[in-house]
Amino acid sequence: MTYPASLRVLLGLCCSASLFTACTPSSPTTAATAPVAVALNRFADATLRQIATAQDERNTTALLPYLLSPEARYRQAAALALASVQDKAATQPLLPLLKDTDAATRRAAAYALGQIGDSTAVEPLAYYIVTAPTPVQRRYLSEALGRCATRTSLRMLWRSAATPDTILSAGQAWGLFRAGSRGITSEAAVARAVALLEARQPLAARQGAAFTLARTPRLDLTAYQSALVTATTDSDPTVRAMAASALGKVKSSGVAAILTTLARRDADHRVRVSALRAMNATIYAPVKETVWQALTDPSSQVAVTAAEFFLTHATGEPGILFLEKANKISNWRVRSTLLAAALKLGGAERNAIRTAVQQRYSAATDPYEKGYLLKALGEDPAAYEFVEQATFAPGQPLVVGSYGMEALVAMRRLSAFPEAQQAAFALTLRRALAGGDVTVMSTAAEALRDPQLDLRRLLPNPDFIVAARDKLVLPRDLEAWQSLQQTIDYLQKIPATPVPVAKAASHPIDWAVVQTIPARQRVIVHTTQGDVTMQLHVEDAPGSVSSFVQLVQQGFYNGRFFHRVVPNFVAQGGCPRGDGSGSTDYNLRSEFGDLHYGEGAVGLASAGKDTESCQWFITHAPTPHLDGRYTIFAQVVQGMDVVQRLDIGDKITRIDLIR
Repeated sequence: MTYPASLRVLLGLCCSASLFTACTPSSPTTAATAPVAVALNRFADATLRQIATAQDERNTTALLPYLLSPEARYRQAAALALASVQDKAATQPLLPLLKDTDAATRRAAAYALGQIGDSTAVEPLAYYIVTAPTPVQRRYLSEALGRCATRTSLRMLWRSAATPDTILSAGQAWGLFRAGSRGITSEAAVARAVALLEARQPLAARQGAAFTLARTPRLDLTAYQSALVTATTDSDPTVRAMAASALGKVKSSGVAAILTTLARRDADHRVRVSALRAMNATIYAPVKETVWQALTDPSSQVAVTAAEFFLTHATGEPGILFLEKANKISNWRVRSTLLAAALKLGGAERNAIRTAVQQRYSAATDPYEKGYLLKALGEDPAAYEFVEQATFAPGQPLVVGSYGMEALVAMRRLSAFPEAQQAAFALTLRRALAGGDVTVMSTAAEALRDPQLDLRRLLPNPDFIVAARDKLVLPRDLEAWQSLQQTIDYLQKIPATPVPVAKAASHPIDWAVVQTIPARQRVIVHTTQGDVTMQLHVEDAPGSVSSFVQLVQQGFYNGRFFHRVVPNFVAQGGCPRGDGSGSTDYNLRSEFGDLHYGEGAVGLASAGKDTESCQWFITHAPTPHLDGRYTIFAQVVQGMDVVQRLDIGDKITRIDLIR
């Protein structure tokens, strides 16, 4: 392919020494670093600190001149910094670096262009995919193209070329995944992804293709059932798991036998989880017995997923059957989910089921179990008064009120919710918003702006919500502020108010702390399930790591719970409230280094870009849809078996820094 002259000129700019001089009248200097005894990490270099500070400040203007530095490490660092800033003003300056003499800089430029997601970069990216010298570079370019492509330009990923098919295949597969994650796909793209599942393709291509088919929304994969079934026998568990997920998009009763076999026999619990999740109501009868067995699977993740299947899909069963099953289960989370299914199905014994759940609630001592039992009662409007009293009971753990408010809103959404009680529910929401608990307030505000509940007619004046919002403290209460402000805007019928993201000046990177952290600093997270060793990525996420280290040194995480565990996804903890709404009194800026969410990646939770704080999560399995969206600041290097056992309510006893 030949470029237009104007584009050829643009791509040649970086080779012009005279242009370098003209464009950088005040080019950053590579100032000598003050002498240090030992350079623990790369930020002993003052210039790299300047680049990282400009990234943290979202200062594109300060970063652009570094792209023209004679030092490759500064060009690379600036490109990676722009991947976090994500400013389209950097698109054109980054393009010349796709032909940089330094391979790492070329990859960084491609990654940054993908993170920016500017469709004007598609044609240069497509050009270099064919001419790139290595498969690694082609993959970077292809993924970037997938992040930037439109429905029209997506075809550039697989245009014909003299390069052997398997050399381009990994890049194509992951480019298709990045596009598919954005909802950008086509029949030709799906067919190409299916072809990339073939056994002859490299593992990276098979994995990318499997993720593409599993994660791209609204696909009908019925025509590709045979290829997906073959992929469930792949030697790689990630390919098998994603192929099982993709079978959930096949509209055929024939998939039931395949999914039940995987759920019963696959050696990897993550494949079993994926198989259970792919099952749905249309195949309930042929898979039911397999799911019953999965309730006692050695992996709690599988057992929880099986219980969630029944809660979502069970039909035509008496509720008492699930009460009886629940009474035989020792895992409280599985048991509570089955009790929710029992109440949802109801029947003649609904009153007895409700009484049994309420009795369990009264006897339970674990606040998370109490919360799950309130969630179960959320399936029965007749339990409204009991749940309301539990939600607002004085002196209880915060998590109980959080779950209780969710249960009350869930009841209101049921078609069986009594019309005569709707006004009382509106008063409950007012009470919740006046109570001052940030999670309860957020949940109530979300219900108020739900158009299906039509609560605007009962509470049209937002003054009481404004009063509640004004008592919040930013940035600590940002999530609650967002929820309340969205509801105020909804009631006033005005455009959405921008989120007040904290600036870098409010909590800059503490470079004094960063320079005390070795490049491969490790920590041991002691939990009630065992120890997990993590290696910190200080060179990729200095602001996040320095904050984490300071919190560890303060003992902040001692006694915190894992409050969120999603099977085959993440275990999340570090919340000072224990329900996922807690924060420190400062926010961090997102640091999207060139890292990937494989198994055991440790990321910072957030309510949107640049809102990170103290909560973090560990991935159970590869989760590439999180790449470039959530800061990765560490990697588990020992103890993944412990991570896989963690469940809601497990505790971090302490965290130790080790050498």
